[in-house]
Amino acid sequence: MNSSSSSPKRIAILGSTGSIGVQALEVIEKNPDLFSVEILTAGNQGDKLIQQALKFKPNAVVIGDESQYLKVKEALWAANIKVYAGKKALASIVESNEIQLVLNALVGYSGLEPTLRAISFGIPIALANKETLVVAGQLVNQKLQEKNVAMIPVDSEHSAIFQCLVGEYSNPIESIYLTASGGPFRGKSKEDLRNVTVQQALKHPNWSMGSKITIDSATLMNKGFEVIEAKWLFGLTPDQIKVIVHPQSIIHSIVQFNDGSMKAQMGLPDMKLPIQYAMGYPDRIQSDFPRFDFMKYPQLTFEEPDRKTFECLDLAYQTMDLGGNAACRLNAANEIAVEAFLKEKIQFLEIPELLAFCLQNGFHIANPQYQDYVQSDSETRILAENWIKNK
Repeated sequence: MNSSSSSPKRIAILGSTGSIGVQALEVIEKNPDLFSVEILTAGNQGDKLIQQALKFKPNAVVIGDESQYLKVKEALWAANIKVYAGKKALASIVESNEIQLVLNALVGYSGLEPTLRAISFGIPIALANKETLVVAGQLVNQKLQEKNVAMIPVDSEHSAIFQCLVGEYSNPIESIYLTASGGPFRGKSKEDLRNVTVQQALKHPNWSMGSKITIDSATLMNKGFEVIEAKWLFGLTPDQIKVIVHPQSIIHSIVQFNDGSMKAQMGLPDMKLPIQYAMGYPDRIQSDFPRFDFMKYPQLTFEEPDRKTFECLDLAYQTMDLGGNAACRLNAANEIAVEAFLKEKIQFLEIPELLAFCLQNGFHIANPQYQDYVQSDSETRILAENWIKNK
């Protein structure tokens, strides 16, 4: 992006109080001539949303928790910032001619409808909400093509693949390698994990993330979702998508082309870099982020993922074979399972057990439309909650 542009790019940040949203605002603060905040949304962190709004002066904010509407409205009234509340407002707020980019940093299924609304309005998407493509990748891709809308990945792994493909669009991909840190339990056996605590599972070795994605990283479900996301983002078959454990998290992912050559994108584990890349694409923006020093990492190592211990990764591949609404059901079951684990209602090793149950017992739809995804999500959550009650 050229700093001589007439005005800063106006950005809507969905999920501004989460880890990605906060870091996106840090990028914007560093580059006020390039970016401005048009919309901010939060789920239930009203006080944090107020602080962000007073600092960045968006046109409007949305608080998902309607009980906090008056508090937020009163705090922002003098600043002349519009305030809305509730799920419907969260979805419809993106339908604005003033927005030039939607950064979707929501967590889970809630990110799907706002993404589809933004696409229908012709607004480019910077996607950090992988569940959008996990749940309804076929539908989302169809809408992107119909509206000729760009979607730029923010996940570090998919950003890496995207960057490696710049200038290579006419060259066939043989395979891609998504790297995984291995999470806090790399090298552990199932017996080791039998009595894992929530606190232990939340201690990720390399990345600072929200609790949901941190647990997903510990189970390798996050990597499974990234495999599904990569299928839709890059038009790949499941057998073209490999996962390798790379504990140092320096190589963020790799593309292998049909001549056997490989490209890798490298850097220190810092989410601000892929966030900034997506926001500024196609230009790279000067930054003061810490630089990688080869001498501090004399060895980069790689391992096969342990799929027998971490079964969630294989469940993700299974849903790609099943197709239809299978990945939607997997995601819904996982959201319930992770929430139950965080509340200490189920054990760590019961997470994949619950997911497998929901995949086997849920209603399969081969060619789902939008309402089928909505129904599948709702029914699977009920199925998962009943499993937890009756286990």
